[in-house]
Amino acid sequence: MAPYGLYIHVPFCSHLCHYCNFNRGLLEEPLKARYVSAVRAHIEQVAARLPDANPRLADTIYFGGGTPSLLAPAEIASIIGSCRQAFDVATDAEVTVEVNPETASPEALSGFRDAGVNRLSIGVQSFRDDELLRLGRIHDQARARRAVGDARAAGFDNISIDLMMWLPGQTVADWMQSVEGLLSVAPEHASMYILELYPNAPLREEMARAHLSQAPDEDAADMYEVAMAMAEKGGLAQYEISNVAVPGRESKHNLKYWIDGEWFGFGPGAHSTVGGVRWKALSATEQFVSAIEAGSDVQREKRVLSAEDRWQEALITGLRLVAGVEVEDLLTKYGLDLWGRYGDHLQPYLEAGLLRHEKGRIRLSRQGMLLANEVLAVFI
Repeated sequence: MAPYGLYIHVPFCSHLCHYCNFNRGLLEEPLKARYVSAVRAHIEQVAARLPDANPRLADTIYFGGGTPSLLAPAEIASIIGSCRQAFDVATDAEVTVEVNPETASPEALSGFRDAGVNRLSIGVQSFRDDELLRLGRIHDQARARRAVGDARAAGFDNISIDLMMWLPGQTVADWMQSVEGLLSVAPEHASMYILELYPNAPLREEMARAHLSQAPDEDAADMYEVAMAMAEKGGLAQYEISNVAVPGRESKHNLKYWIDGEWFGFGPGAHSTVGGVRWKALSATEQFVSAIEAGSDVQREKRVLSAEDRWQEALITGLRLVAGVEVEDLLTKYGLDLWGRYGDHLQPYLEAGLLRHEKGRIRLSRQGMLLANEVLAVFI
């Protein structure tokens, strides 16, 4: 049985960005202290319900948010300790903390390293100050570069950087400048993804006031293709639609989401998928903390996935990977035949070169990744 991933949701931010729709709120120090105790109790609560015979191997811990780097190193260390007490966490486990540049002081970074964190995901988003200001970020590109340098000085040799493309008013040339900035700091991993604006995002109002819009779709496609070509030239190989890495430095935790793996989520709104069952925790932070303090169950929206549900999800998530999926493996695991079910629908995409079928695997071509939503809609 493959080891689990352990996800810790930290719902606090020092500032709310104009585009973000994640489960988060402004930092309140008293609530943060209660949250740390509650999430540790949540880990213990979930582990206590596992059958004694259930293997408890885990090889990744991922602190996402929100802004996890607003937690003190001692708080991060205490949560990692709870994970290790409740699960058999590998000694060489990948332990990631998402960091915003403005929170990445040398002292905090050294503290995270001492706490057992060995991978950072830094939310840079752009290496252009005008774009960062428009997004509502409170760092500039110089601060982002300093954060990477301070992380190296603290001993981190596995750093990922997030960048967003198709920003309001962004040209292909602007985007190339941002990618060049990313390559200049030489991360081991990068996530380069297209901005998706949710309906009530404050950024929409900012765009209307400034008479800004996102570039045409064909420019977005050019941004994507040039980014992947530049990354490859810079030694970062694409392994997923939006992710590139130095070979061997792919995100072990995120791969669990794409290779039909299993994970436990802890903290407000965190999702879990284990043994064909999916659930989430109570989302509102105050309600989550109060429920845990009262000894109540915070599990919500429990759903037992059918074999067909799991097969479809394995296809959809697996096709996000450059390697694609092994068709025979899915047939063996779930007893459902890809070609018998979807062969006629997939044929046009195979003929158009958007899908490839090679050596028993099916995968999206680079062009197919640009149209992934259209292709993957076949399975929905």
